[in-house]
Amino acid sequence: MRQPTTLSSSSLLAGLRAAGEETRLRILALLAEGELSVSDLTDILGQSQPRISRHLKLLAEAGLVRRYREGAWAFFRLDESGAGGAFAASLAAWLDRADPELAADRERLAAVRSARAEAAQSYFASVARDWDRLRSLHVPDDAVEAAVEAAAGEGSSGAVLDLGTGTGRMLERIAPKFGRAIGVDASHAMLAVARANLEKAGLSRVELRQGDIHALPFARGTFDLVIIHQVLHFLDDPGRALREAAAMLAPGGRLIVVDFAPHEMEFLRTEHAHRRLGFSRAQIAGWFAEAGLSCDLSEEVTSAEGASGQLSVMLWRGRDRRVQGDFPLRKNSSFEVA
Repeated sequence: MRQPTTLSSSSLLAGLRAAGEETRLRILALLAEGELSVSDLTDILGQSQPRISRHLKLLAEAGLVRRYREGAWAFFRLDESGAGGAFAASLAAWLDRADPELAADRERLAAVRSARAEAAQSYFASVARDWDRLRSLHVPDDAVEAAVEAAAGEGSSGAVLDLGTGTGRMLERIAPKFGRAIGVDASHAMLAVARANLEKAGLSRVELRQGDIHALPFARGTFDLVIIHQVLHFLDDPGRALREAAAMLAPGGRLIVVDFAPHEMEFLRTEHAHRRLGFSRAQIAGWFAEAGLSCDLSEEVTSAEGASGQLSVMLWRGRDRRVQGDFPLRKNSSFEVA
């Protein structure tokens, strides 16, 4: 997606006024390193939450940063959807990284990220036993990830959306192939794990959002690829989720779905909140058709040895039937709905 590259004189002056203060310039330098919460910034800068919030409000009003809710938390990042964010990034790039104050800020940022990673590991350790049990029932994760990567193709300068991103593992594999990547999950705890994992992988600029898969906070026609990996079986209405995901696709965009084939393991319903015990090829193809997608790939994922495990993992790929010229919204759509 092409981003605006120029600012009006009034917008530029507003941006200069907002950035022209020591703490706010330090905030922009930190946000150029990736997304941060108000709490993160208070810890790094050693200032009160009301003061930091006031600085962030001014930066947001000038169009330099954007605010995102995640439950009771608020996260901020440079506004990459407009020229204001590009202007802020250029200001941050001009700053001398050897400046003692900025270097100290980055050291405290590293400490904050380390604490995040430790908290994420602690959470993941508490659920790892159940995860390991489930993973032993089907083909190894590496095989599934490789299959998704192959189905995604070579990528593009466009955007990818991972719904139910969980630990962020799929984004680790796919995000580097795209110009922009966003992960959505309903769980704040899982987003904390994903955030730590992506930062560790050097992908701190990947965006993570808490949200409802049935009511996504993005403009229609925004993404070139949408991934739904092992999510549908938790939902009461998978067809509705697929229609919402398809609405996110640009003309010719692709939707990749990974889930289980039909099975009879009732303990997954009673012990692990699975609402559906797998899906048939016909079910997914039918939902794709209702959503305006053609199913151009439907395959079982197997390991290098050809094994699939007790639970068969299926991969489906749907492709949007429209051509680029049929969807003028694509040119000016932004990632977030106001």
